[in-house]
Amino acid sequence: MKQALRTGLIAIAAIVAIGLYASIFTVGQMQQALVLQFGRVRAVLNATGEEKPGLYFKIPFMENVVLFDKRVLDLDLPVQTVLTADRQNLEVDAFARYRILDPLRFYQAVGNIGLANQRLASFTNSGLRNVLARSTRDAIVKTDRGQLMHQIQEDVNRQAKALGIEIVDLRMTRVDLPAQNSAAVYRRMKTEREREAADIRANGDQIAATIRAKADREVTVILADATQTSEQLRGQGDADKNRILAEAFGKDADFFSFYRSMQAYESGLKGPDTRLVISPTSDFFRYFSDPQGRPPAPAARGPRGPADPSAATGSTTGSAAGTAR
Repeated sequence: MKQALRTGLIAIAAIVAIGLYASIFTVGQMQQALVLQFGRVRAVLNATGEEKPGLYFKIPFMENVVLFDKRVLDLDLPVQTVLTADRQNLEVDAFARYRILDPLRFYQAVGNIGLANQRLASFTNSGLRNVLARSTRDAIVKTDRGQLMHQIQEDVNRQAKALGIEIVDLRMTRVDLPAQNSAAVYRRMKTEREREAADIRANGDQIAATIRAKADREVTVILADATQTSEQLRGQGDADKNRILAEAFGKDADFFSFYRSMQAYESGLKGPDTRLVISPTSDFFRYFSDPQGRPPAPAARGPRGPADPSAATGSTTGSAAGTAR
């Protein structure tokens, strides 16, 4: 009897524990919840801020709880090609950030995050095409990009409001030409840069030729002036030289003649080869036979040769001097 009573009490306690566990649920700070009773919404918790996050109760096995994230959610959109107002194809990559503003409407419209992402992607792609189709490429890429993103966000928000969703941010991360258009634009840009480079090189060559011709002309002028100056200086030097020599000759003609002869001997006998083809009786050798430089007296000839043996000796000496090395 006692064993049966103990078993019954344990069973009752287990049923009470299971019922208590099934009737308790928690709603986190970053969550919002719907309490459903046989599919009908009985309560919305932590959606507007009036209900606080914490511990709540429900009727077990009759009510169930659906939790939704209260934080900002991400939506990454696939790259799509958009035709602009100036008939340019652009590849647009965008993303959106949204949050569930009305969990009841969200549950009634889509029910889960996956389906909500699909509907929002459709709304965003439609908004991108509608807004960008009325704008030019330059406006999309450079001038009006921020304003266009704001317009797209407003259009998507008008449609997402029916889903209980609010778009908090929408951005175009990349706007680019298609691959084939990019290649064509690159080739055109390359051709233009090559043409500009050719123009710059041609202008540089022309300027270089002008500078080079000017430099050559200046070199020619400088050389001509230098040659003229050198000729003038040389002529003036020769004139001074001749004047000095004339003055020296006028002062002492014998010494001047002797000095000039010594210079001639030094120049003529310089070097390894001192052979001279010249007459022994030439005036060039007059200082060899007489220190005063007087010419030798003519020798008297008899019927049998020279009357003075010294004349033959002098001739022989002159000949030797003429062929000396």
